[in-house]
Amino acid sequence: MKLKSKRYNTAREQVDSLERFELADAVAKLAQFPKAKFDETVELSIHLGVDPRQSSQMVRGIVNLPKGSGKKVRVIAFTESPELALEAGAEEAGMDELMNKIQGGWLDFDIAVATPSAMKEVRKLARVLGPRGLMPNPKSGTVSEDVAAAIKDIKLGGRVEFKMDKTANIGVIVGKRSHSEADLVENIHAVIDAIAKARPENLKGKYVCSMAVSSTMSPSVKLASTLYNF
Repeated sequence: MKLKSKRYNTAREQVDSLERFELADAVAKLAQFPKAKFDETVELSIHLGVDPRQSSQMVRGIVNLPKGSGKKVRVIAFTESPELALEAGAEEAGMDELMNKIQGGWLDFDIAVATPSAMKEVRKLARVLGPRGLMPNPKSGTVSEDVAAAIKDIKLGGRVEFKMDKTANIGVIVGKRSHSEADLVENIHAVIDAIAKARPENLKGKYVCSMAVSSTMSPSVKLASTLYNF
């Protein structure tokens, strides 16, 4: 069993695992934890009361973080007009050559966008991109007639995607430790609102069971149920 670092254990002593915090207090508590030597990512973790075996209860979506994610996002674009995508900030753009590169094992990107017409060919990559969550999807805003605008939204607008896993959990990036507490609170509120709107229509009973905020190298700080009583 791997031992936790001294930094982690010091932080762990500062929070009671049974205590629940209002959002501003939770972020303030997180800010008190010892910092790593790099700018840690802050994440909101959500456990849902849905049945992940039912496709009708799948929870996924996108949210624009008002204060940005603080993360550099590498974007590629499947499009018949690669020059426009590259001007908008895409790392790679095109069709056949880009598809062949991916089929050859290249996956050095975070998000793929595509035009609707390009998707006819891009679907051939479903077995490669799908399991990694990289397949362009209209619901996540990564299939668009205006690929350049989609790229700019992703690059500059702090847009992040969330998707429930097989255990009904979701992890969403909400910023960096270098963000101010106020900025993190605003970003987290935006994510909570997006999760609320993504509630499956056919779900009966409790939707969100728990929420917690943490950074890359810290323990989690659990949020008060009043924040997700929807």
